[in-house]
Amino acid sequence: MSKQVIVITGASSGFGALTARALAKAGHTVYAGIRATQGRNAPAVADASTFGQENGVDLRTVELDVASDASVEAGIAGIIADTGHLDVVIHNAGHMSFGPAEAFTPEQFAELYDINVLSTQRVNRAALPYMRKAGKGLVVWVSSSSTRGGTPPYLSPYFAAKAAMDSLAVSYASELTRWGIETAIIVPGAFTKGTNHFAHSGSPADTARAAEYNEGPYKGVPEQSLKGLAALEPADADAGEVAVAIVNVVGMPFGKRPFRTHVDPSEDGAEIVNGVADRVRSEMFRRIGLEDLLRPTIKA
Repeated sequence: MSKQVIVITGASSGFGALTARALAKAGHTVYAGIRATQGRNAPAVADASTFGQENGVDLRTVELDVASDASVEAGIAGIIADTGHLDVVIHNAGHMSFGPAEAFTPEQFAELYDINVLSTQRVNRAALPYMRKAGKGLVVWVSSSSTRGGTPPYLSPYFAAKAAMDSLAVSYASELTRWGIETAIIVPGAFTKGTNHFAHSGSPADTARAAEYNEGPYKGVPEQSLKGLAALEPADADAGEVAVAIVNVVGMPFGKRPFRTHVDPSEDGAEIVNGVADRVRSEMFRRIGLEDLLRPTIKA
């Protein structure tokens, strides 16, 4: 396995922090993208530094607020200045919300889309010019089984945003292959333990509207939804499995990586539906004479 320079967004906690550490232990140079490194996330920066020193690995942190064009551009430019290249981009930053869809304001939907979807566009526009010039690279998207699996109620803003992000990943994939850039989509299931997704989820701003649901015919639905999700998850489900899957994909030979990798202990059905959708996509590309776009080619 060759040592690669990797940046991962949203790496202060959860899947991001786990993956950054696992990739560093696998021998890569890893930049953990974290916002507010001098402020509220300073402890996360210190933890990453300690981990790197104690394990003798190359784990670095970079100020990367994915909601800011300037922060993303400066962060990526700093990595290039440090190392001279960037081999792997991992889109992991995301935020969850929980509550009846109607009670969220349009502005709340827009904010969630900004974090979960537009963030990837900011990072791509900053990083892809370097990767295209190099003629080889890998973009990893951390999607969600909710995009095509079971969709329990009260998670609509998050589900909609992750579906948009997944769709963007699929579109980008075929537009990068001739530049020598490979795409890998990781599809985690609903891990209710081991991340801060549920603990830090946003809530509806329109509390009066939310109360009409919570005190009306939908009384008890939030509790049942979360209880049901937790019950589906095997007792030994480990969020670290997602990090392991990403390390494995990154370590595979160029051109041999699977388009999708599902890590879903609850088996909510996403793998089945994604399998159909991805086959339909491949068939369409064959029918329109662009089958070569399904696989990356090393730029001459």
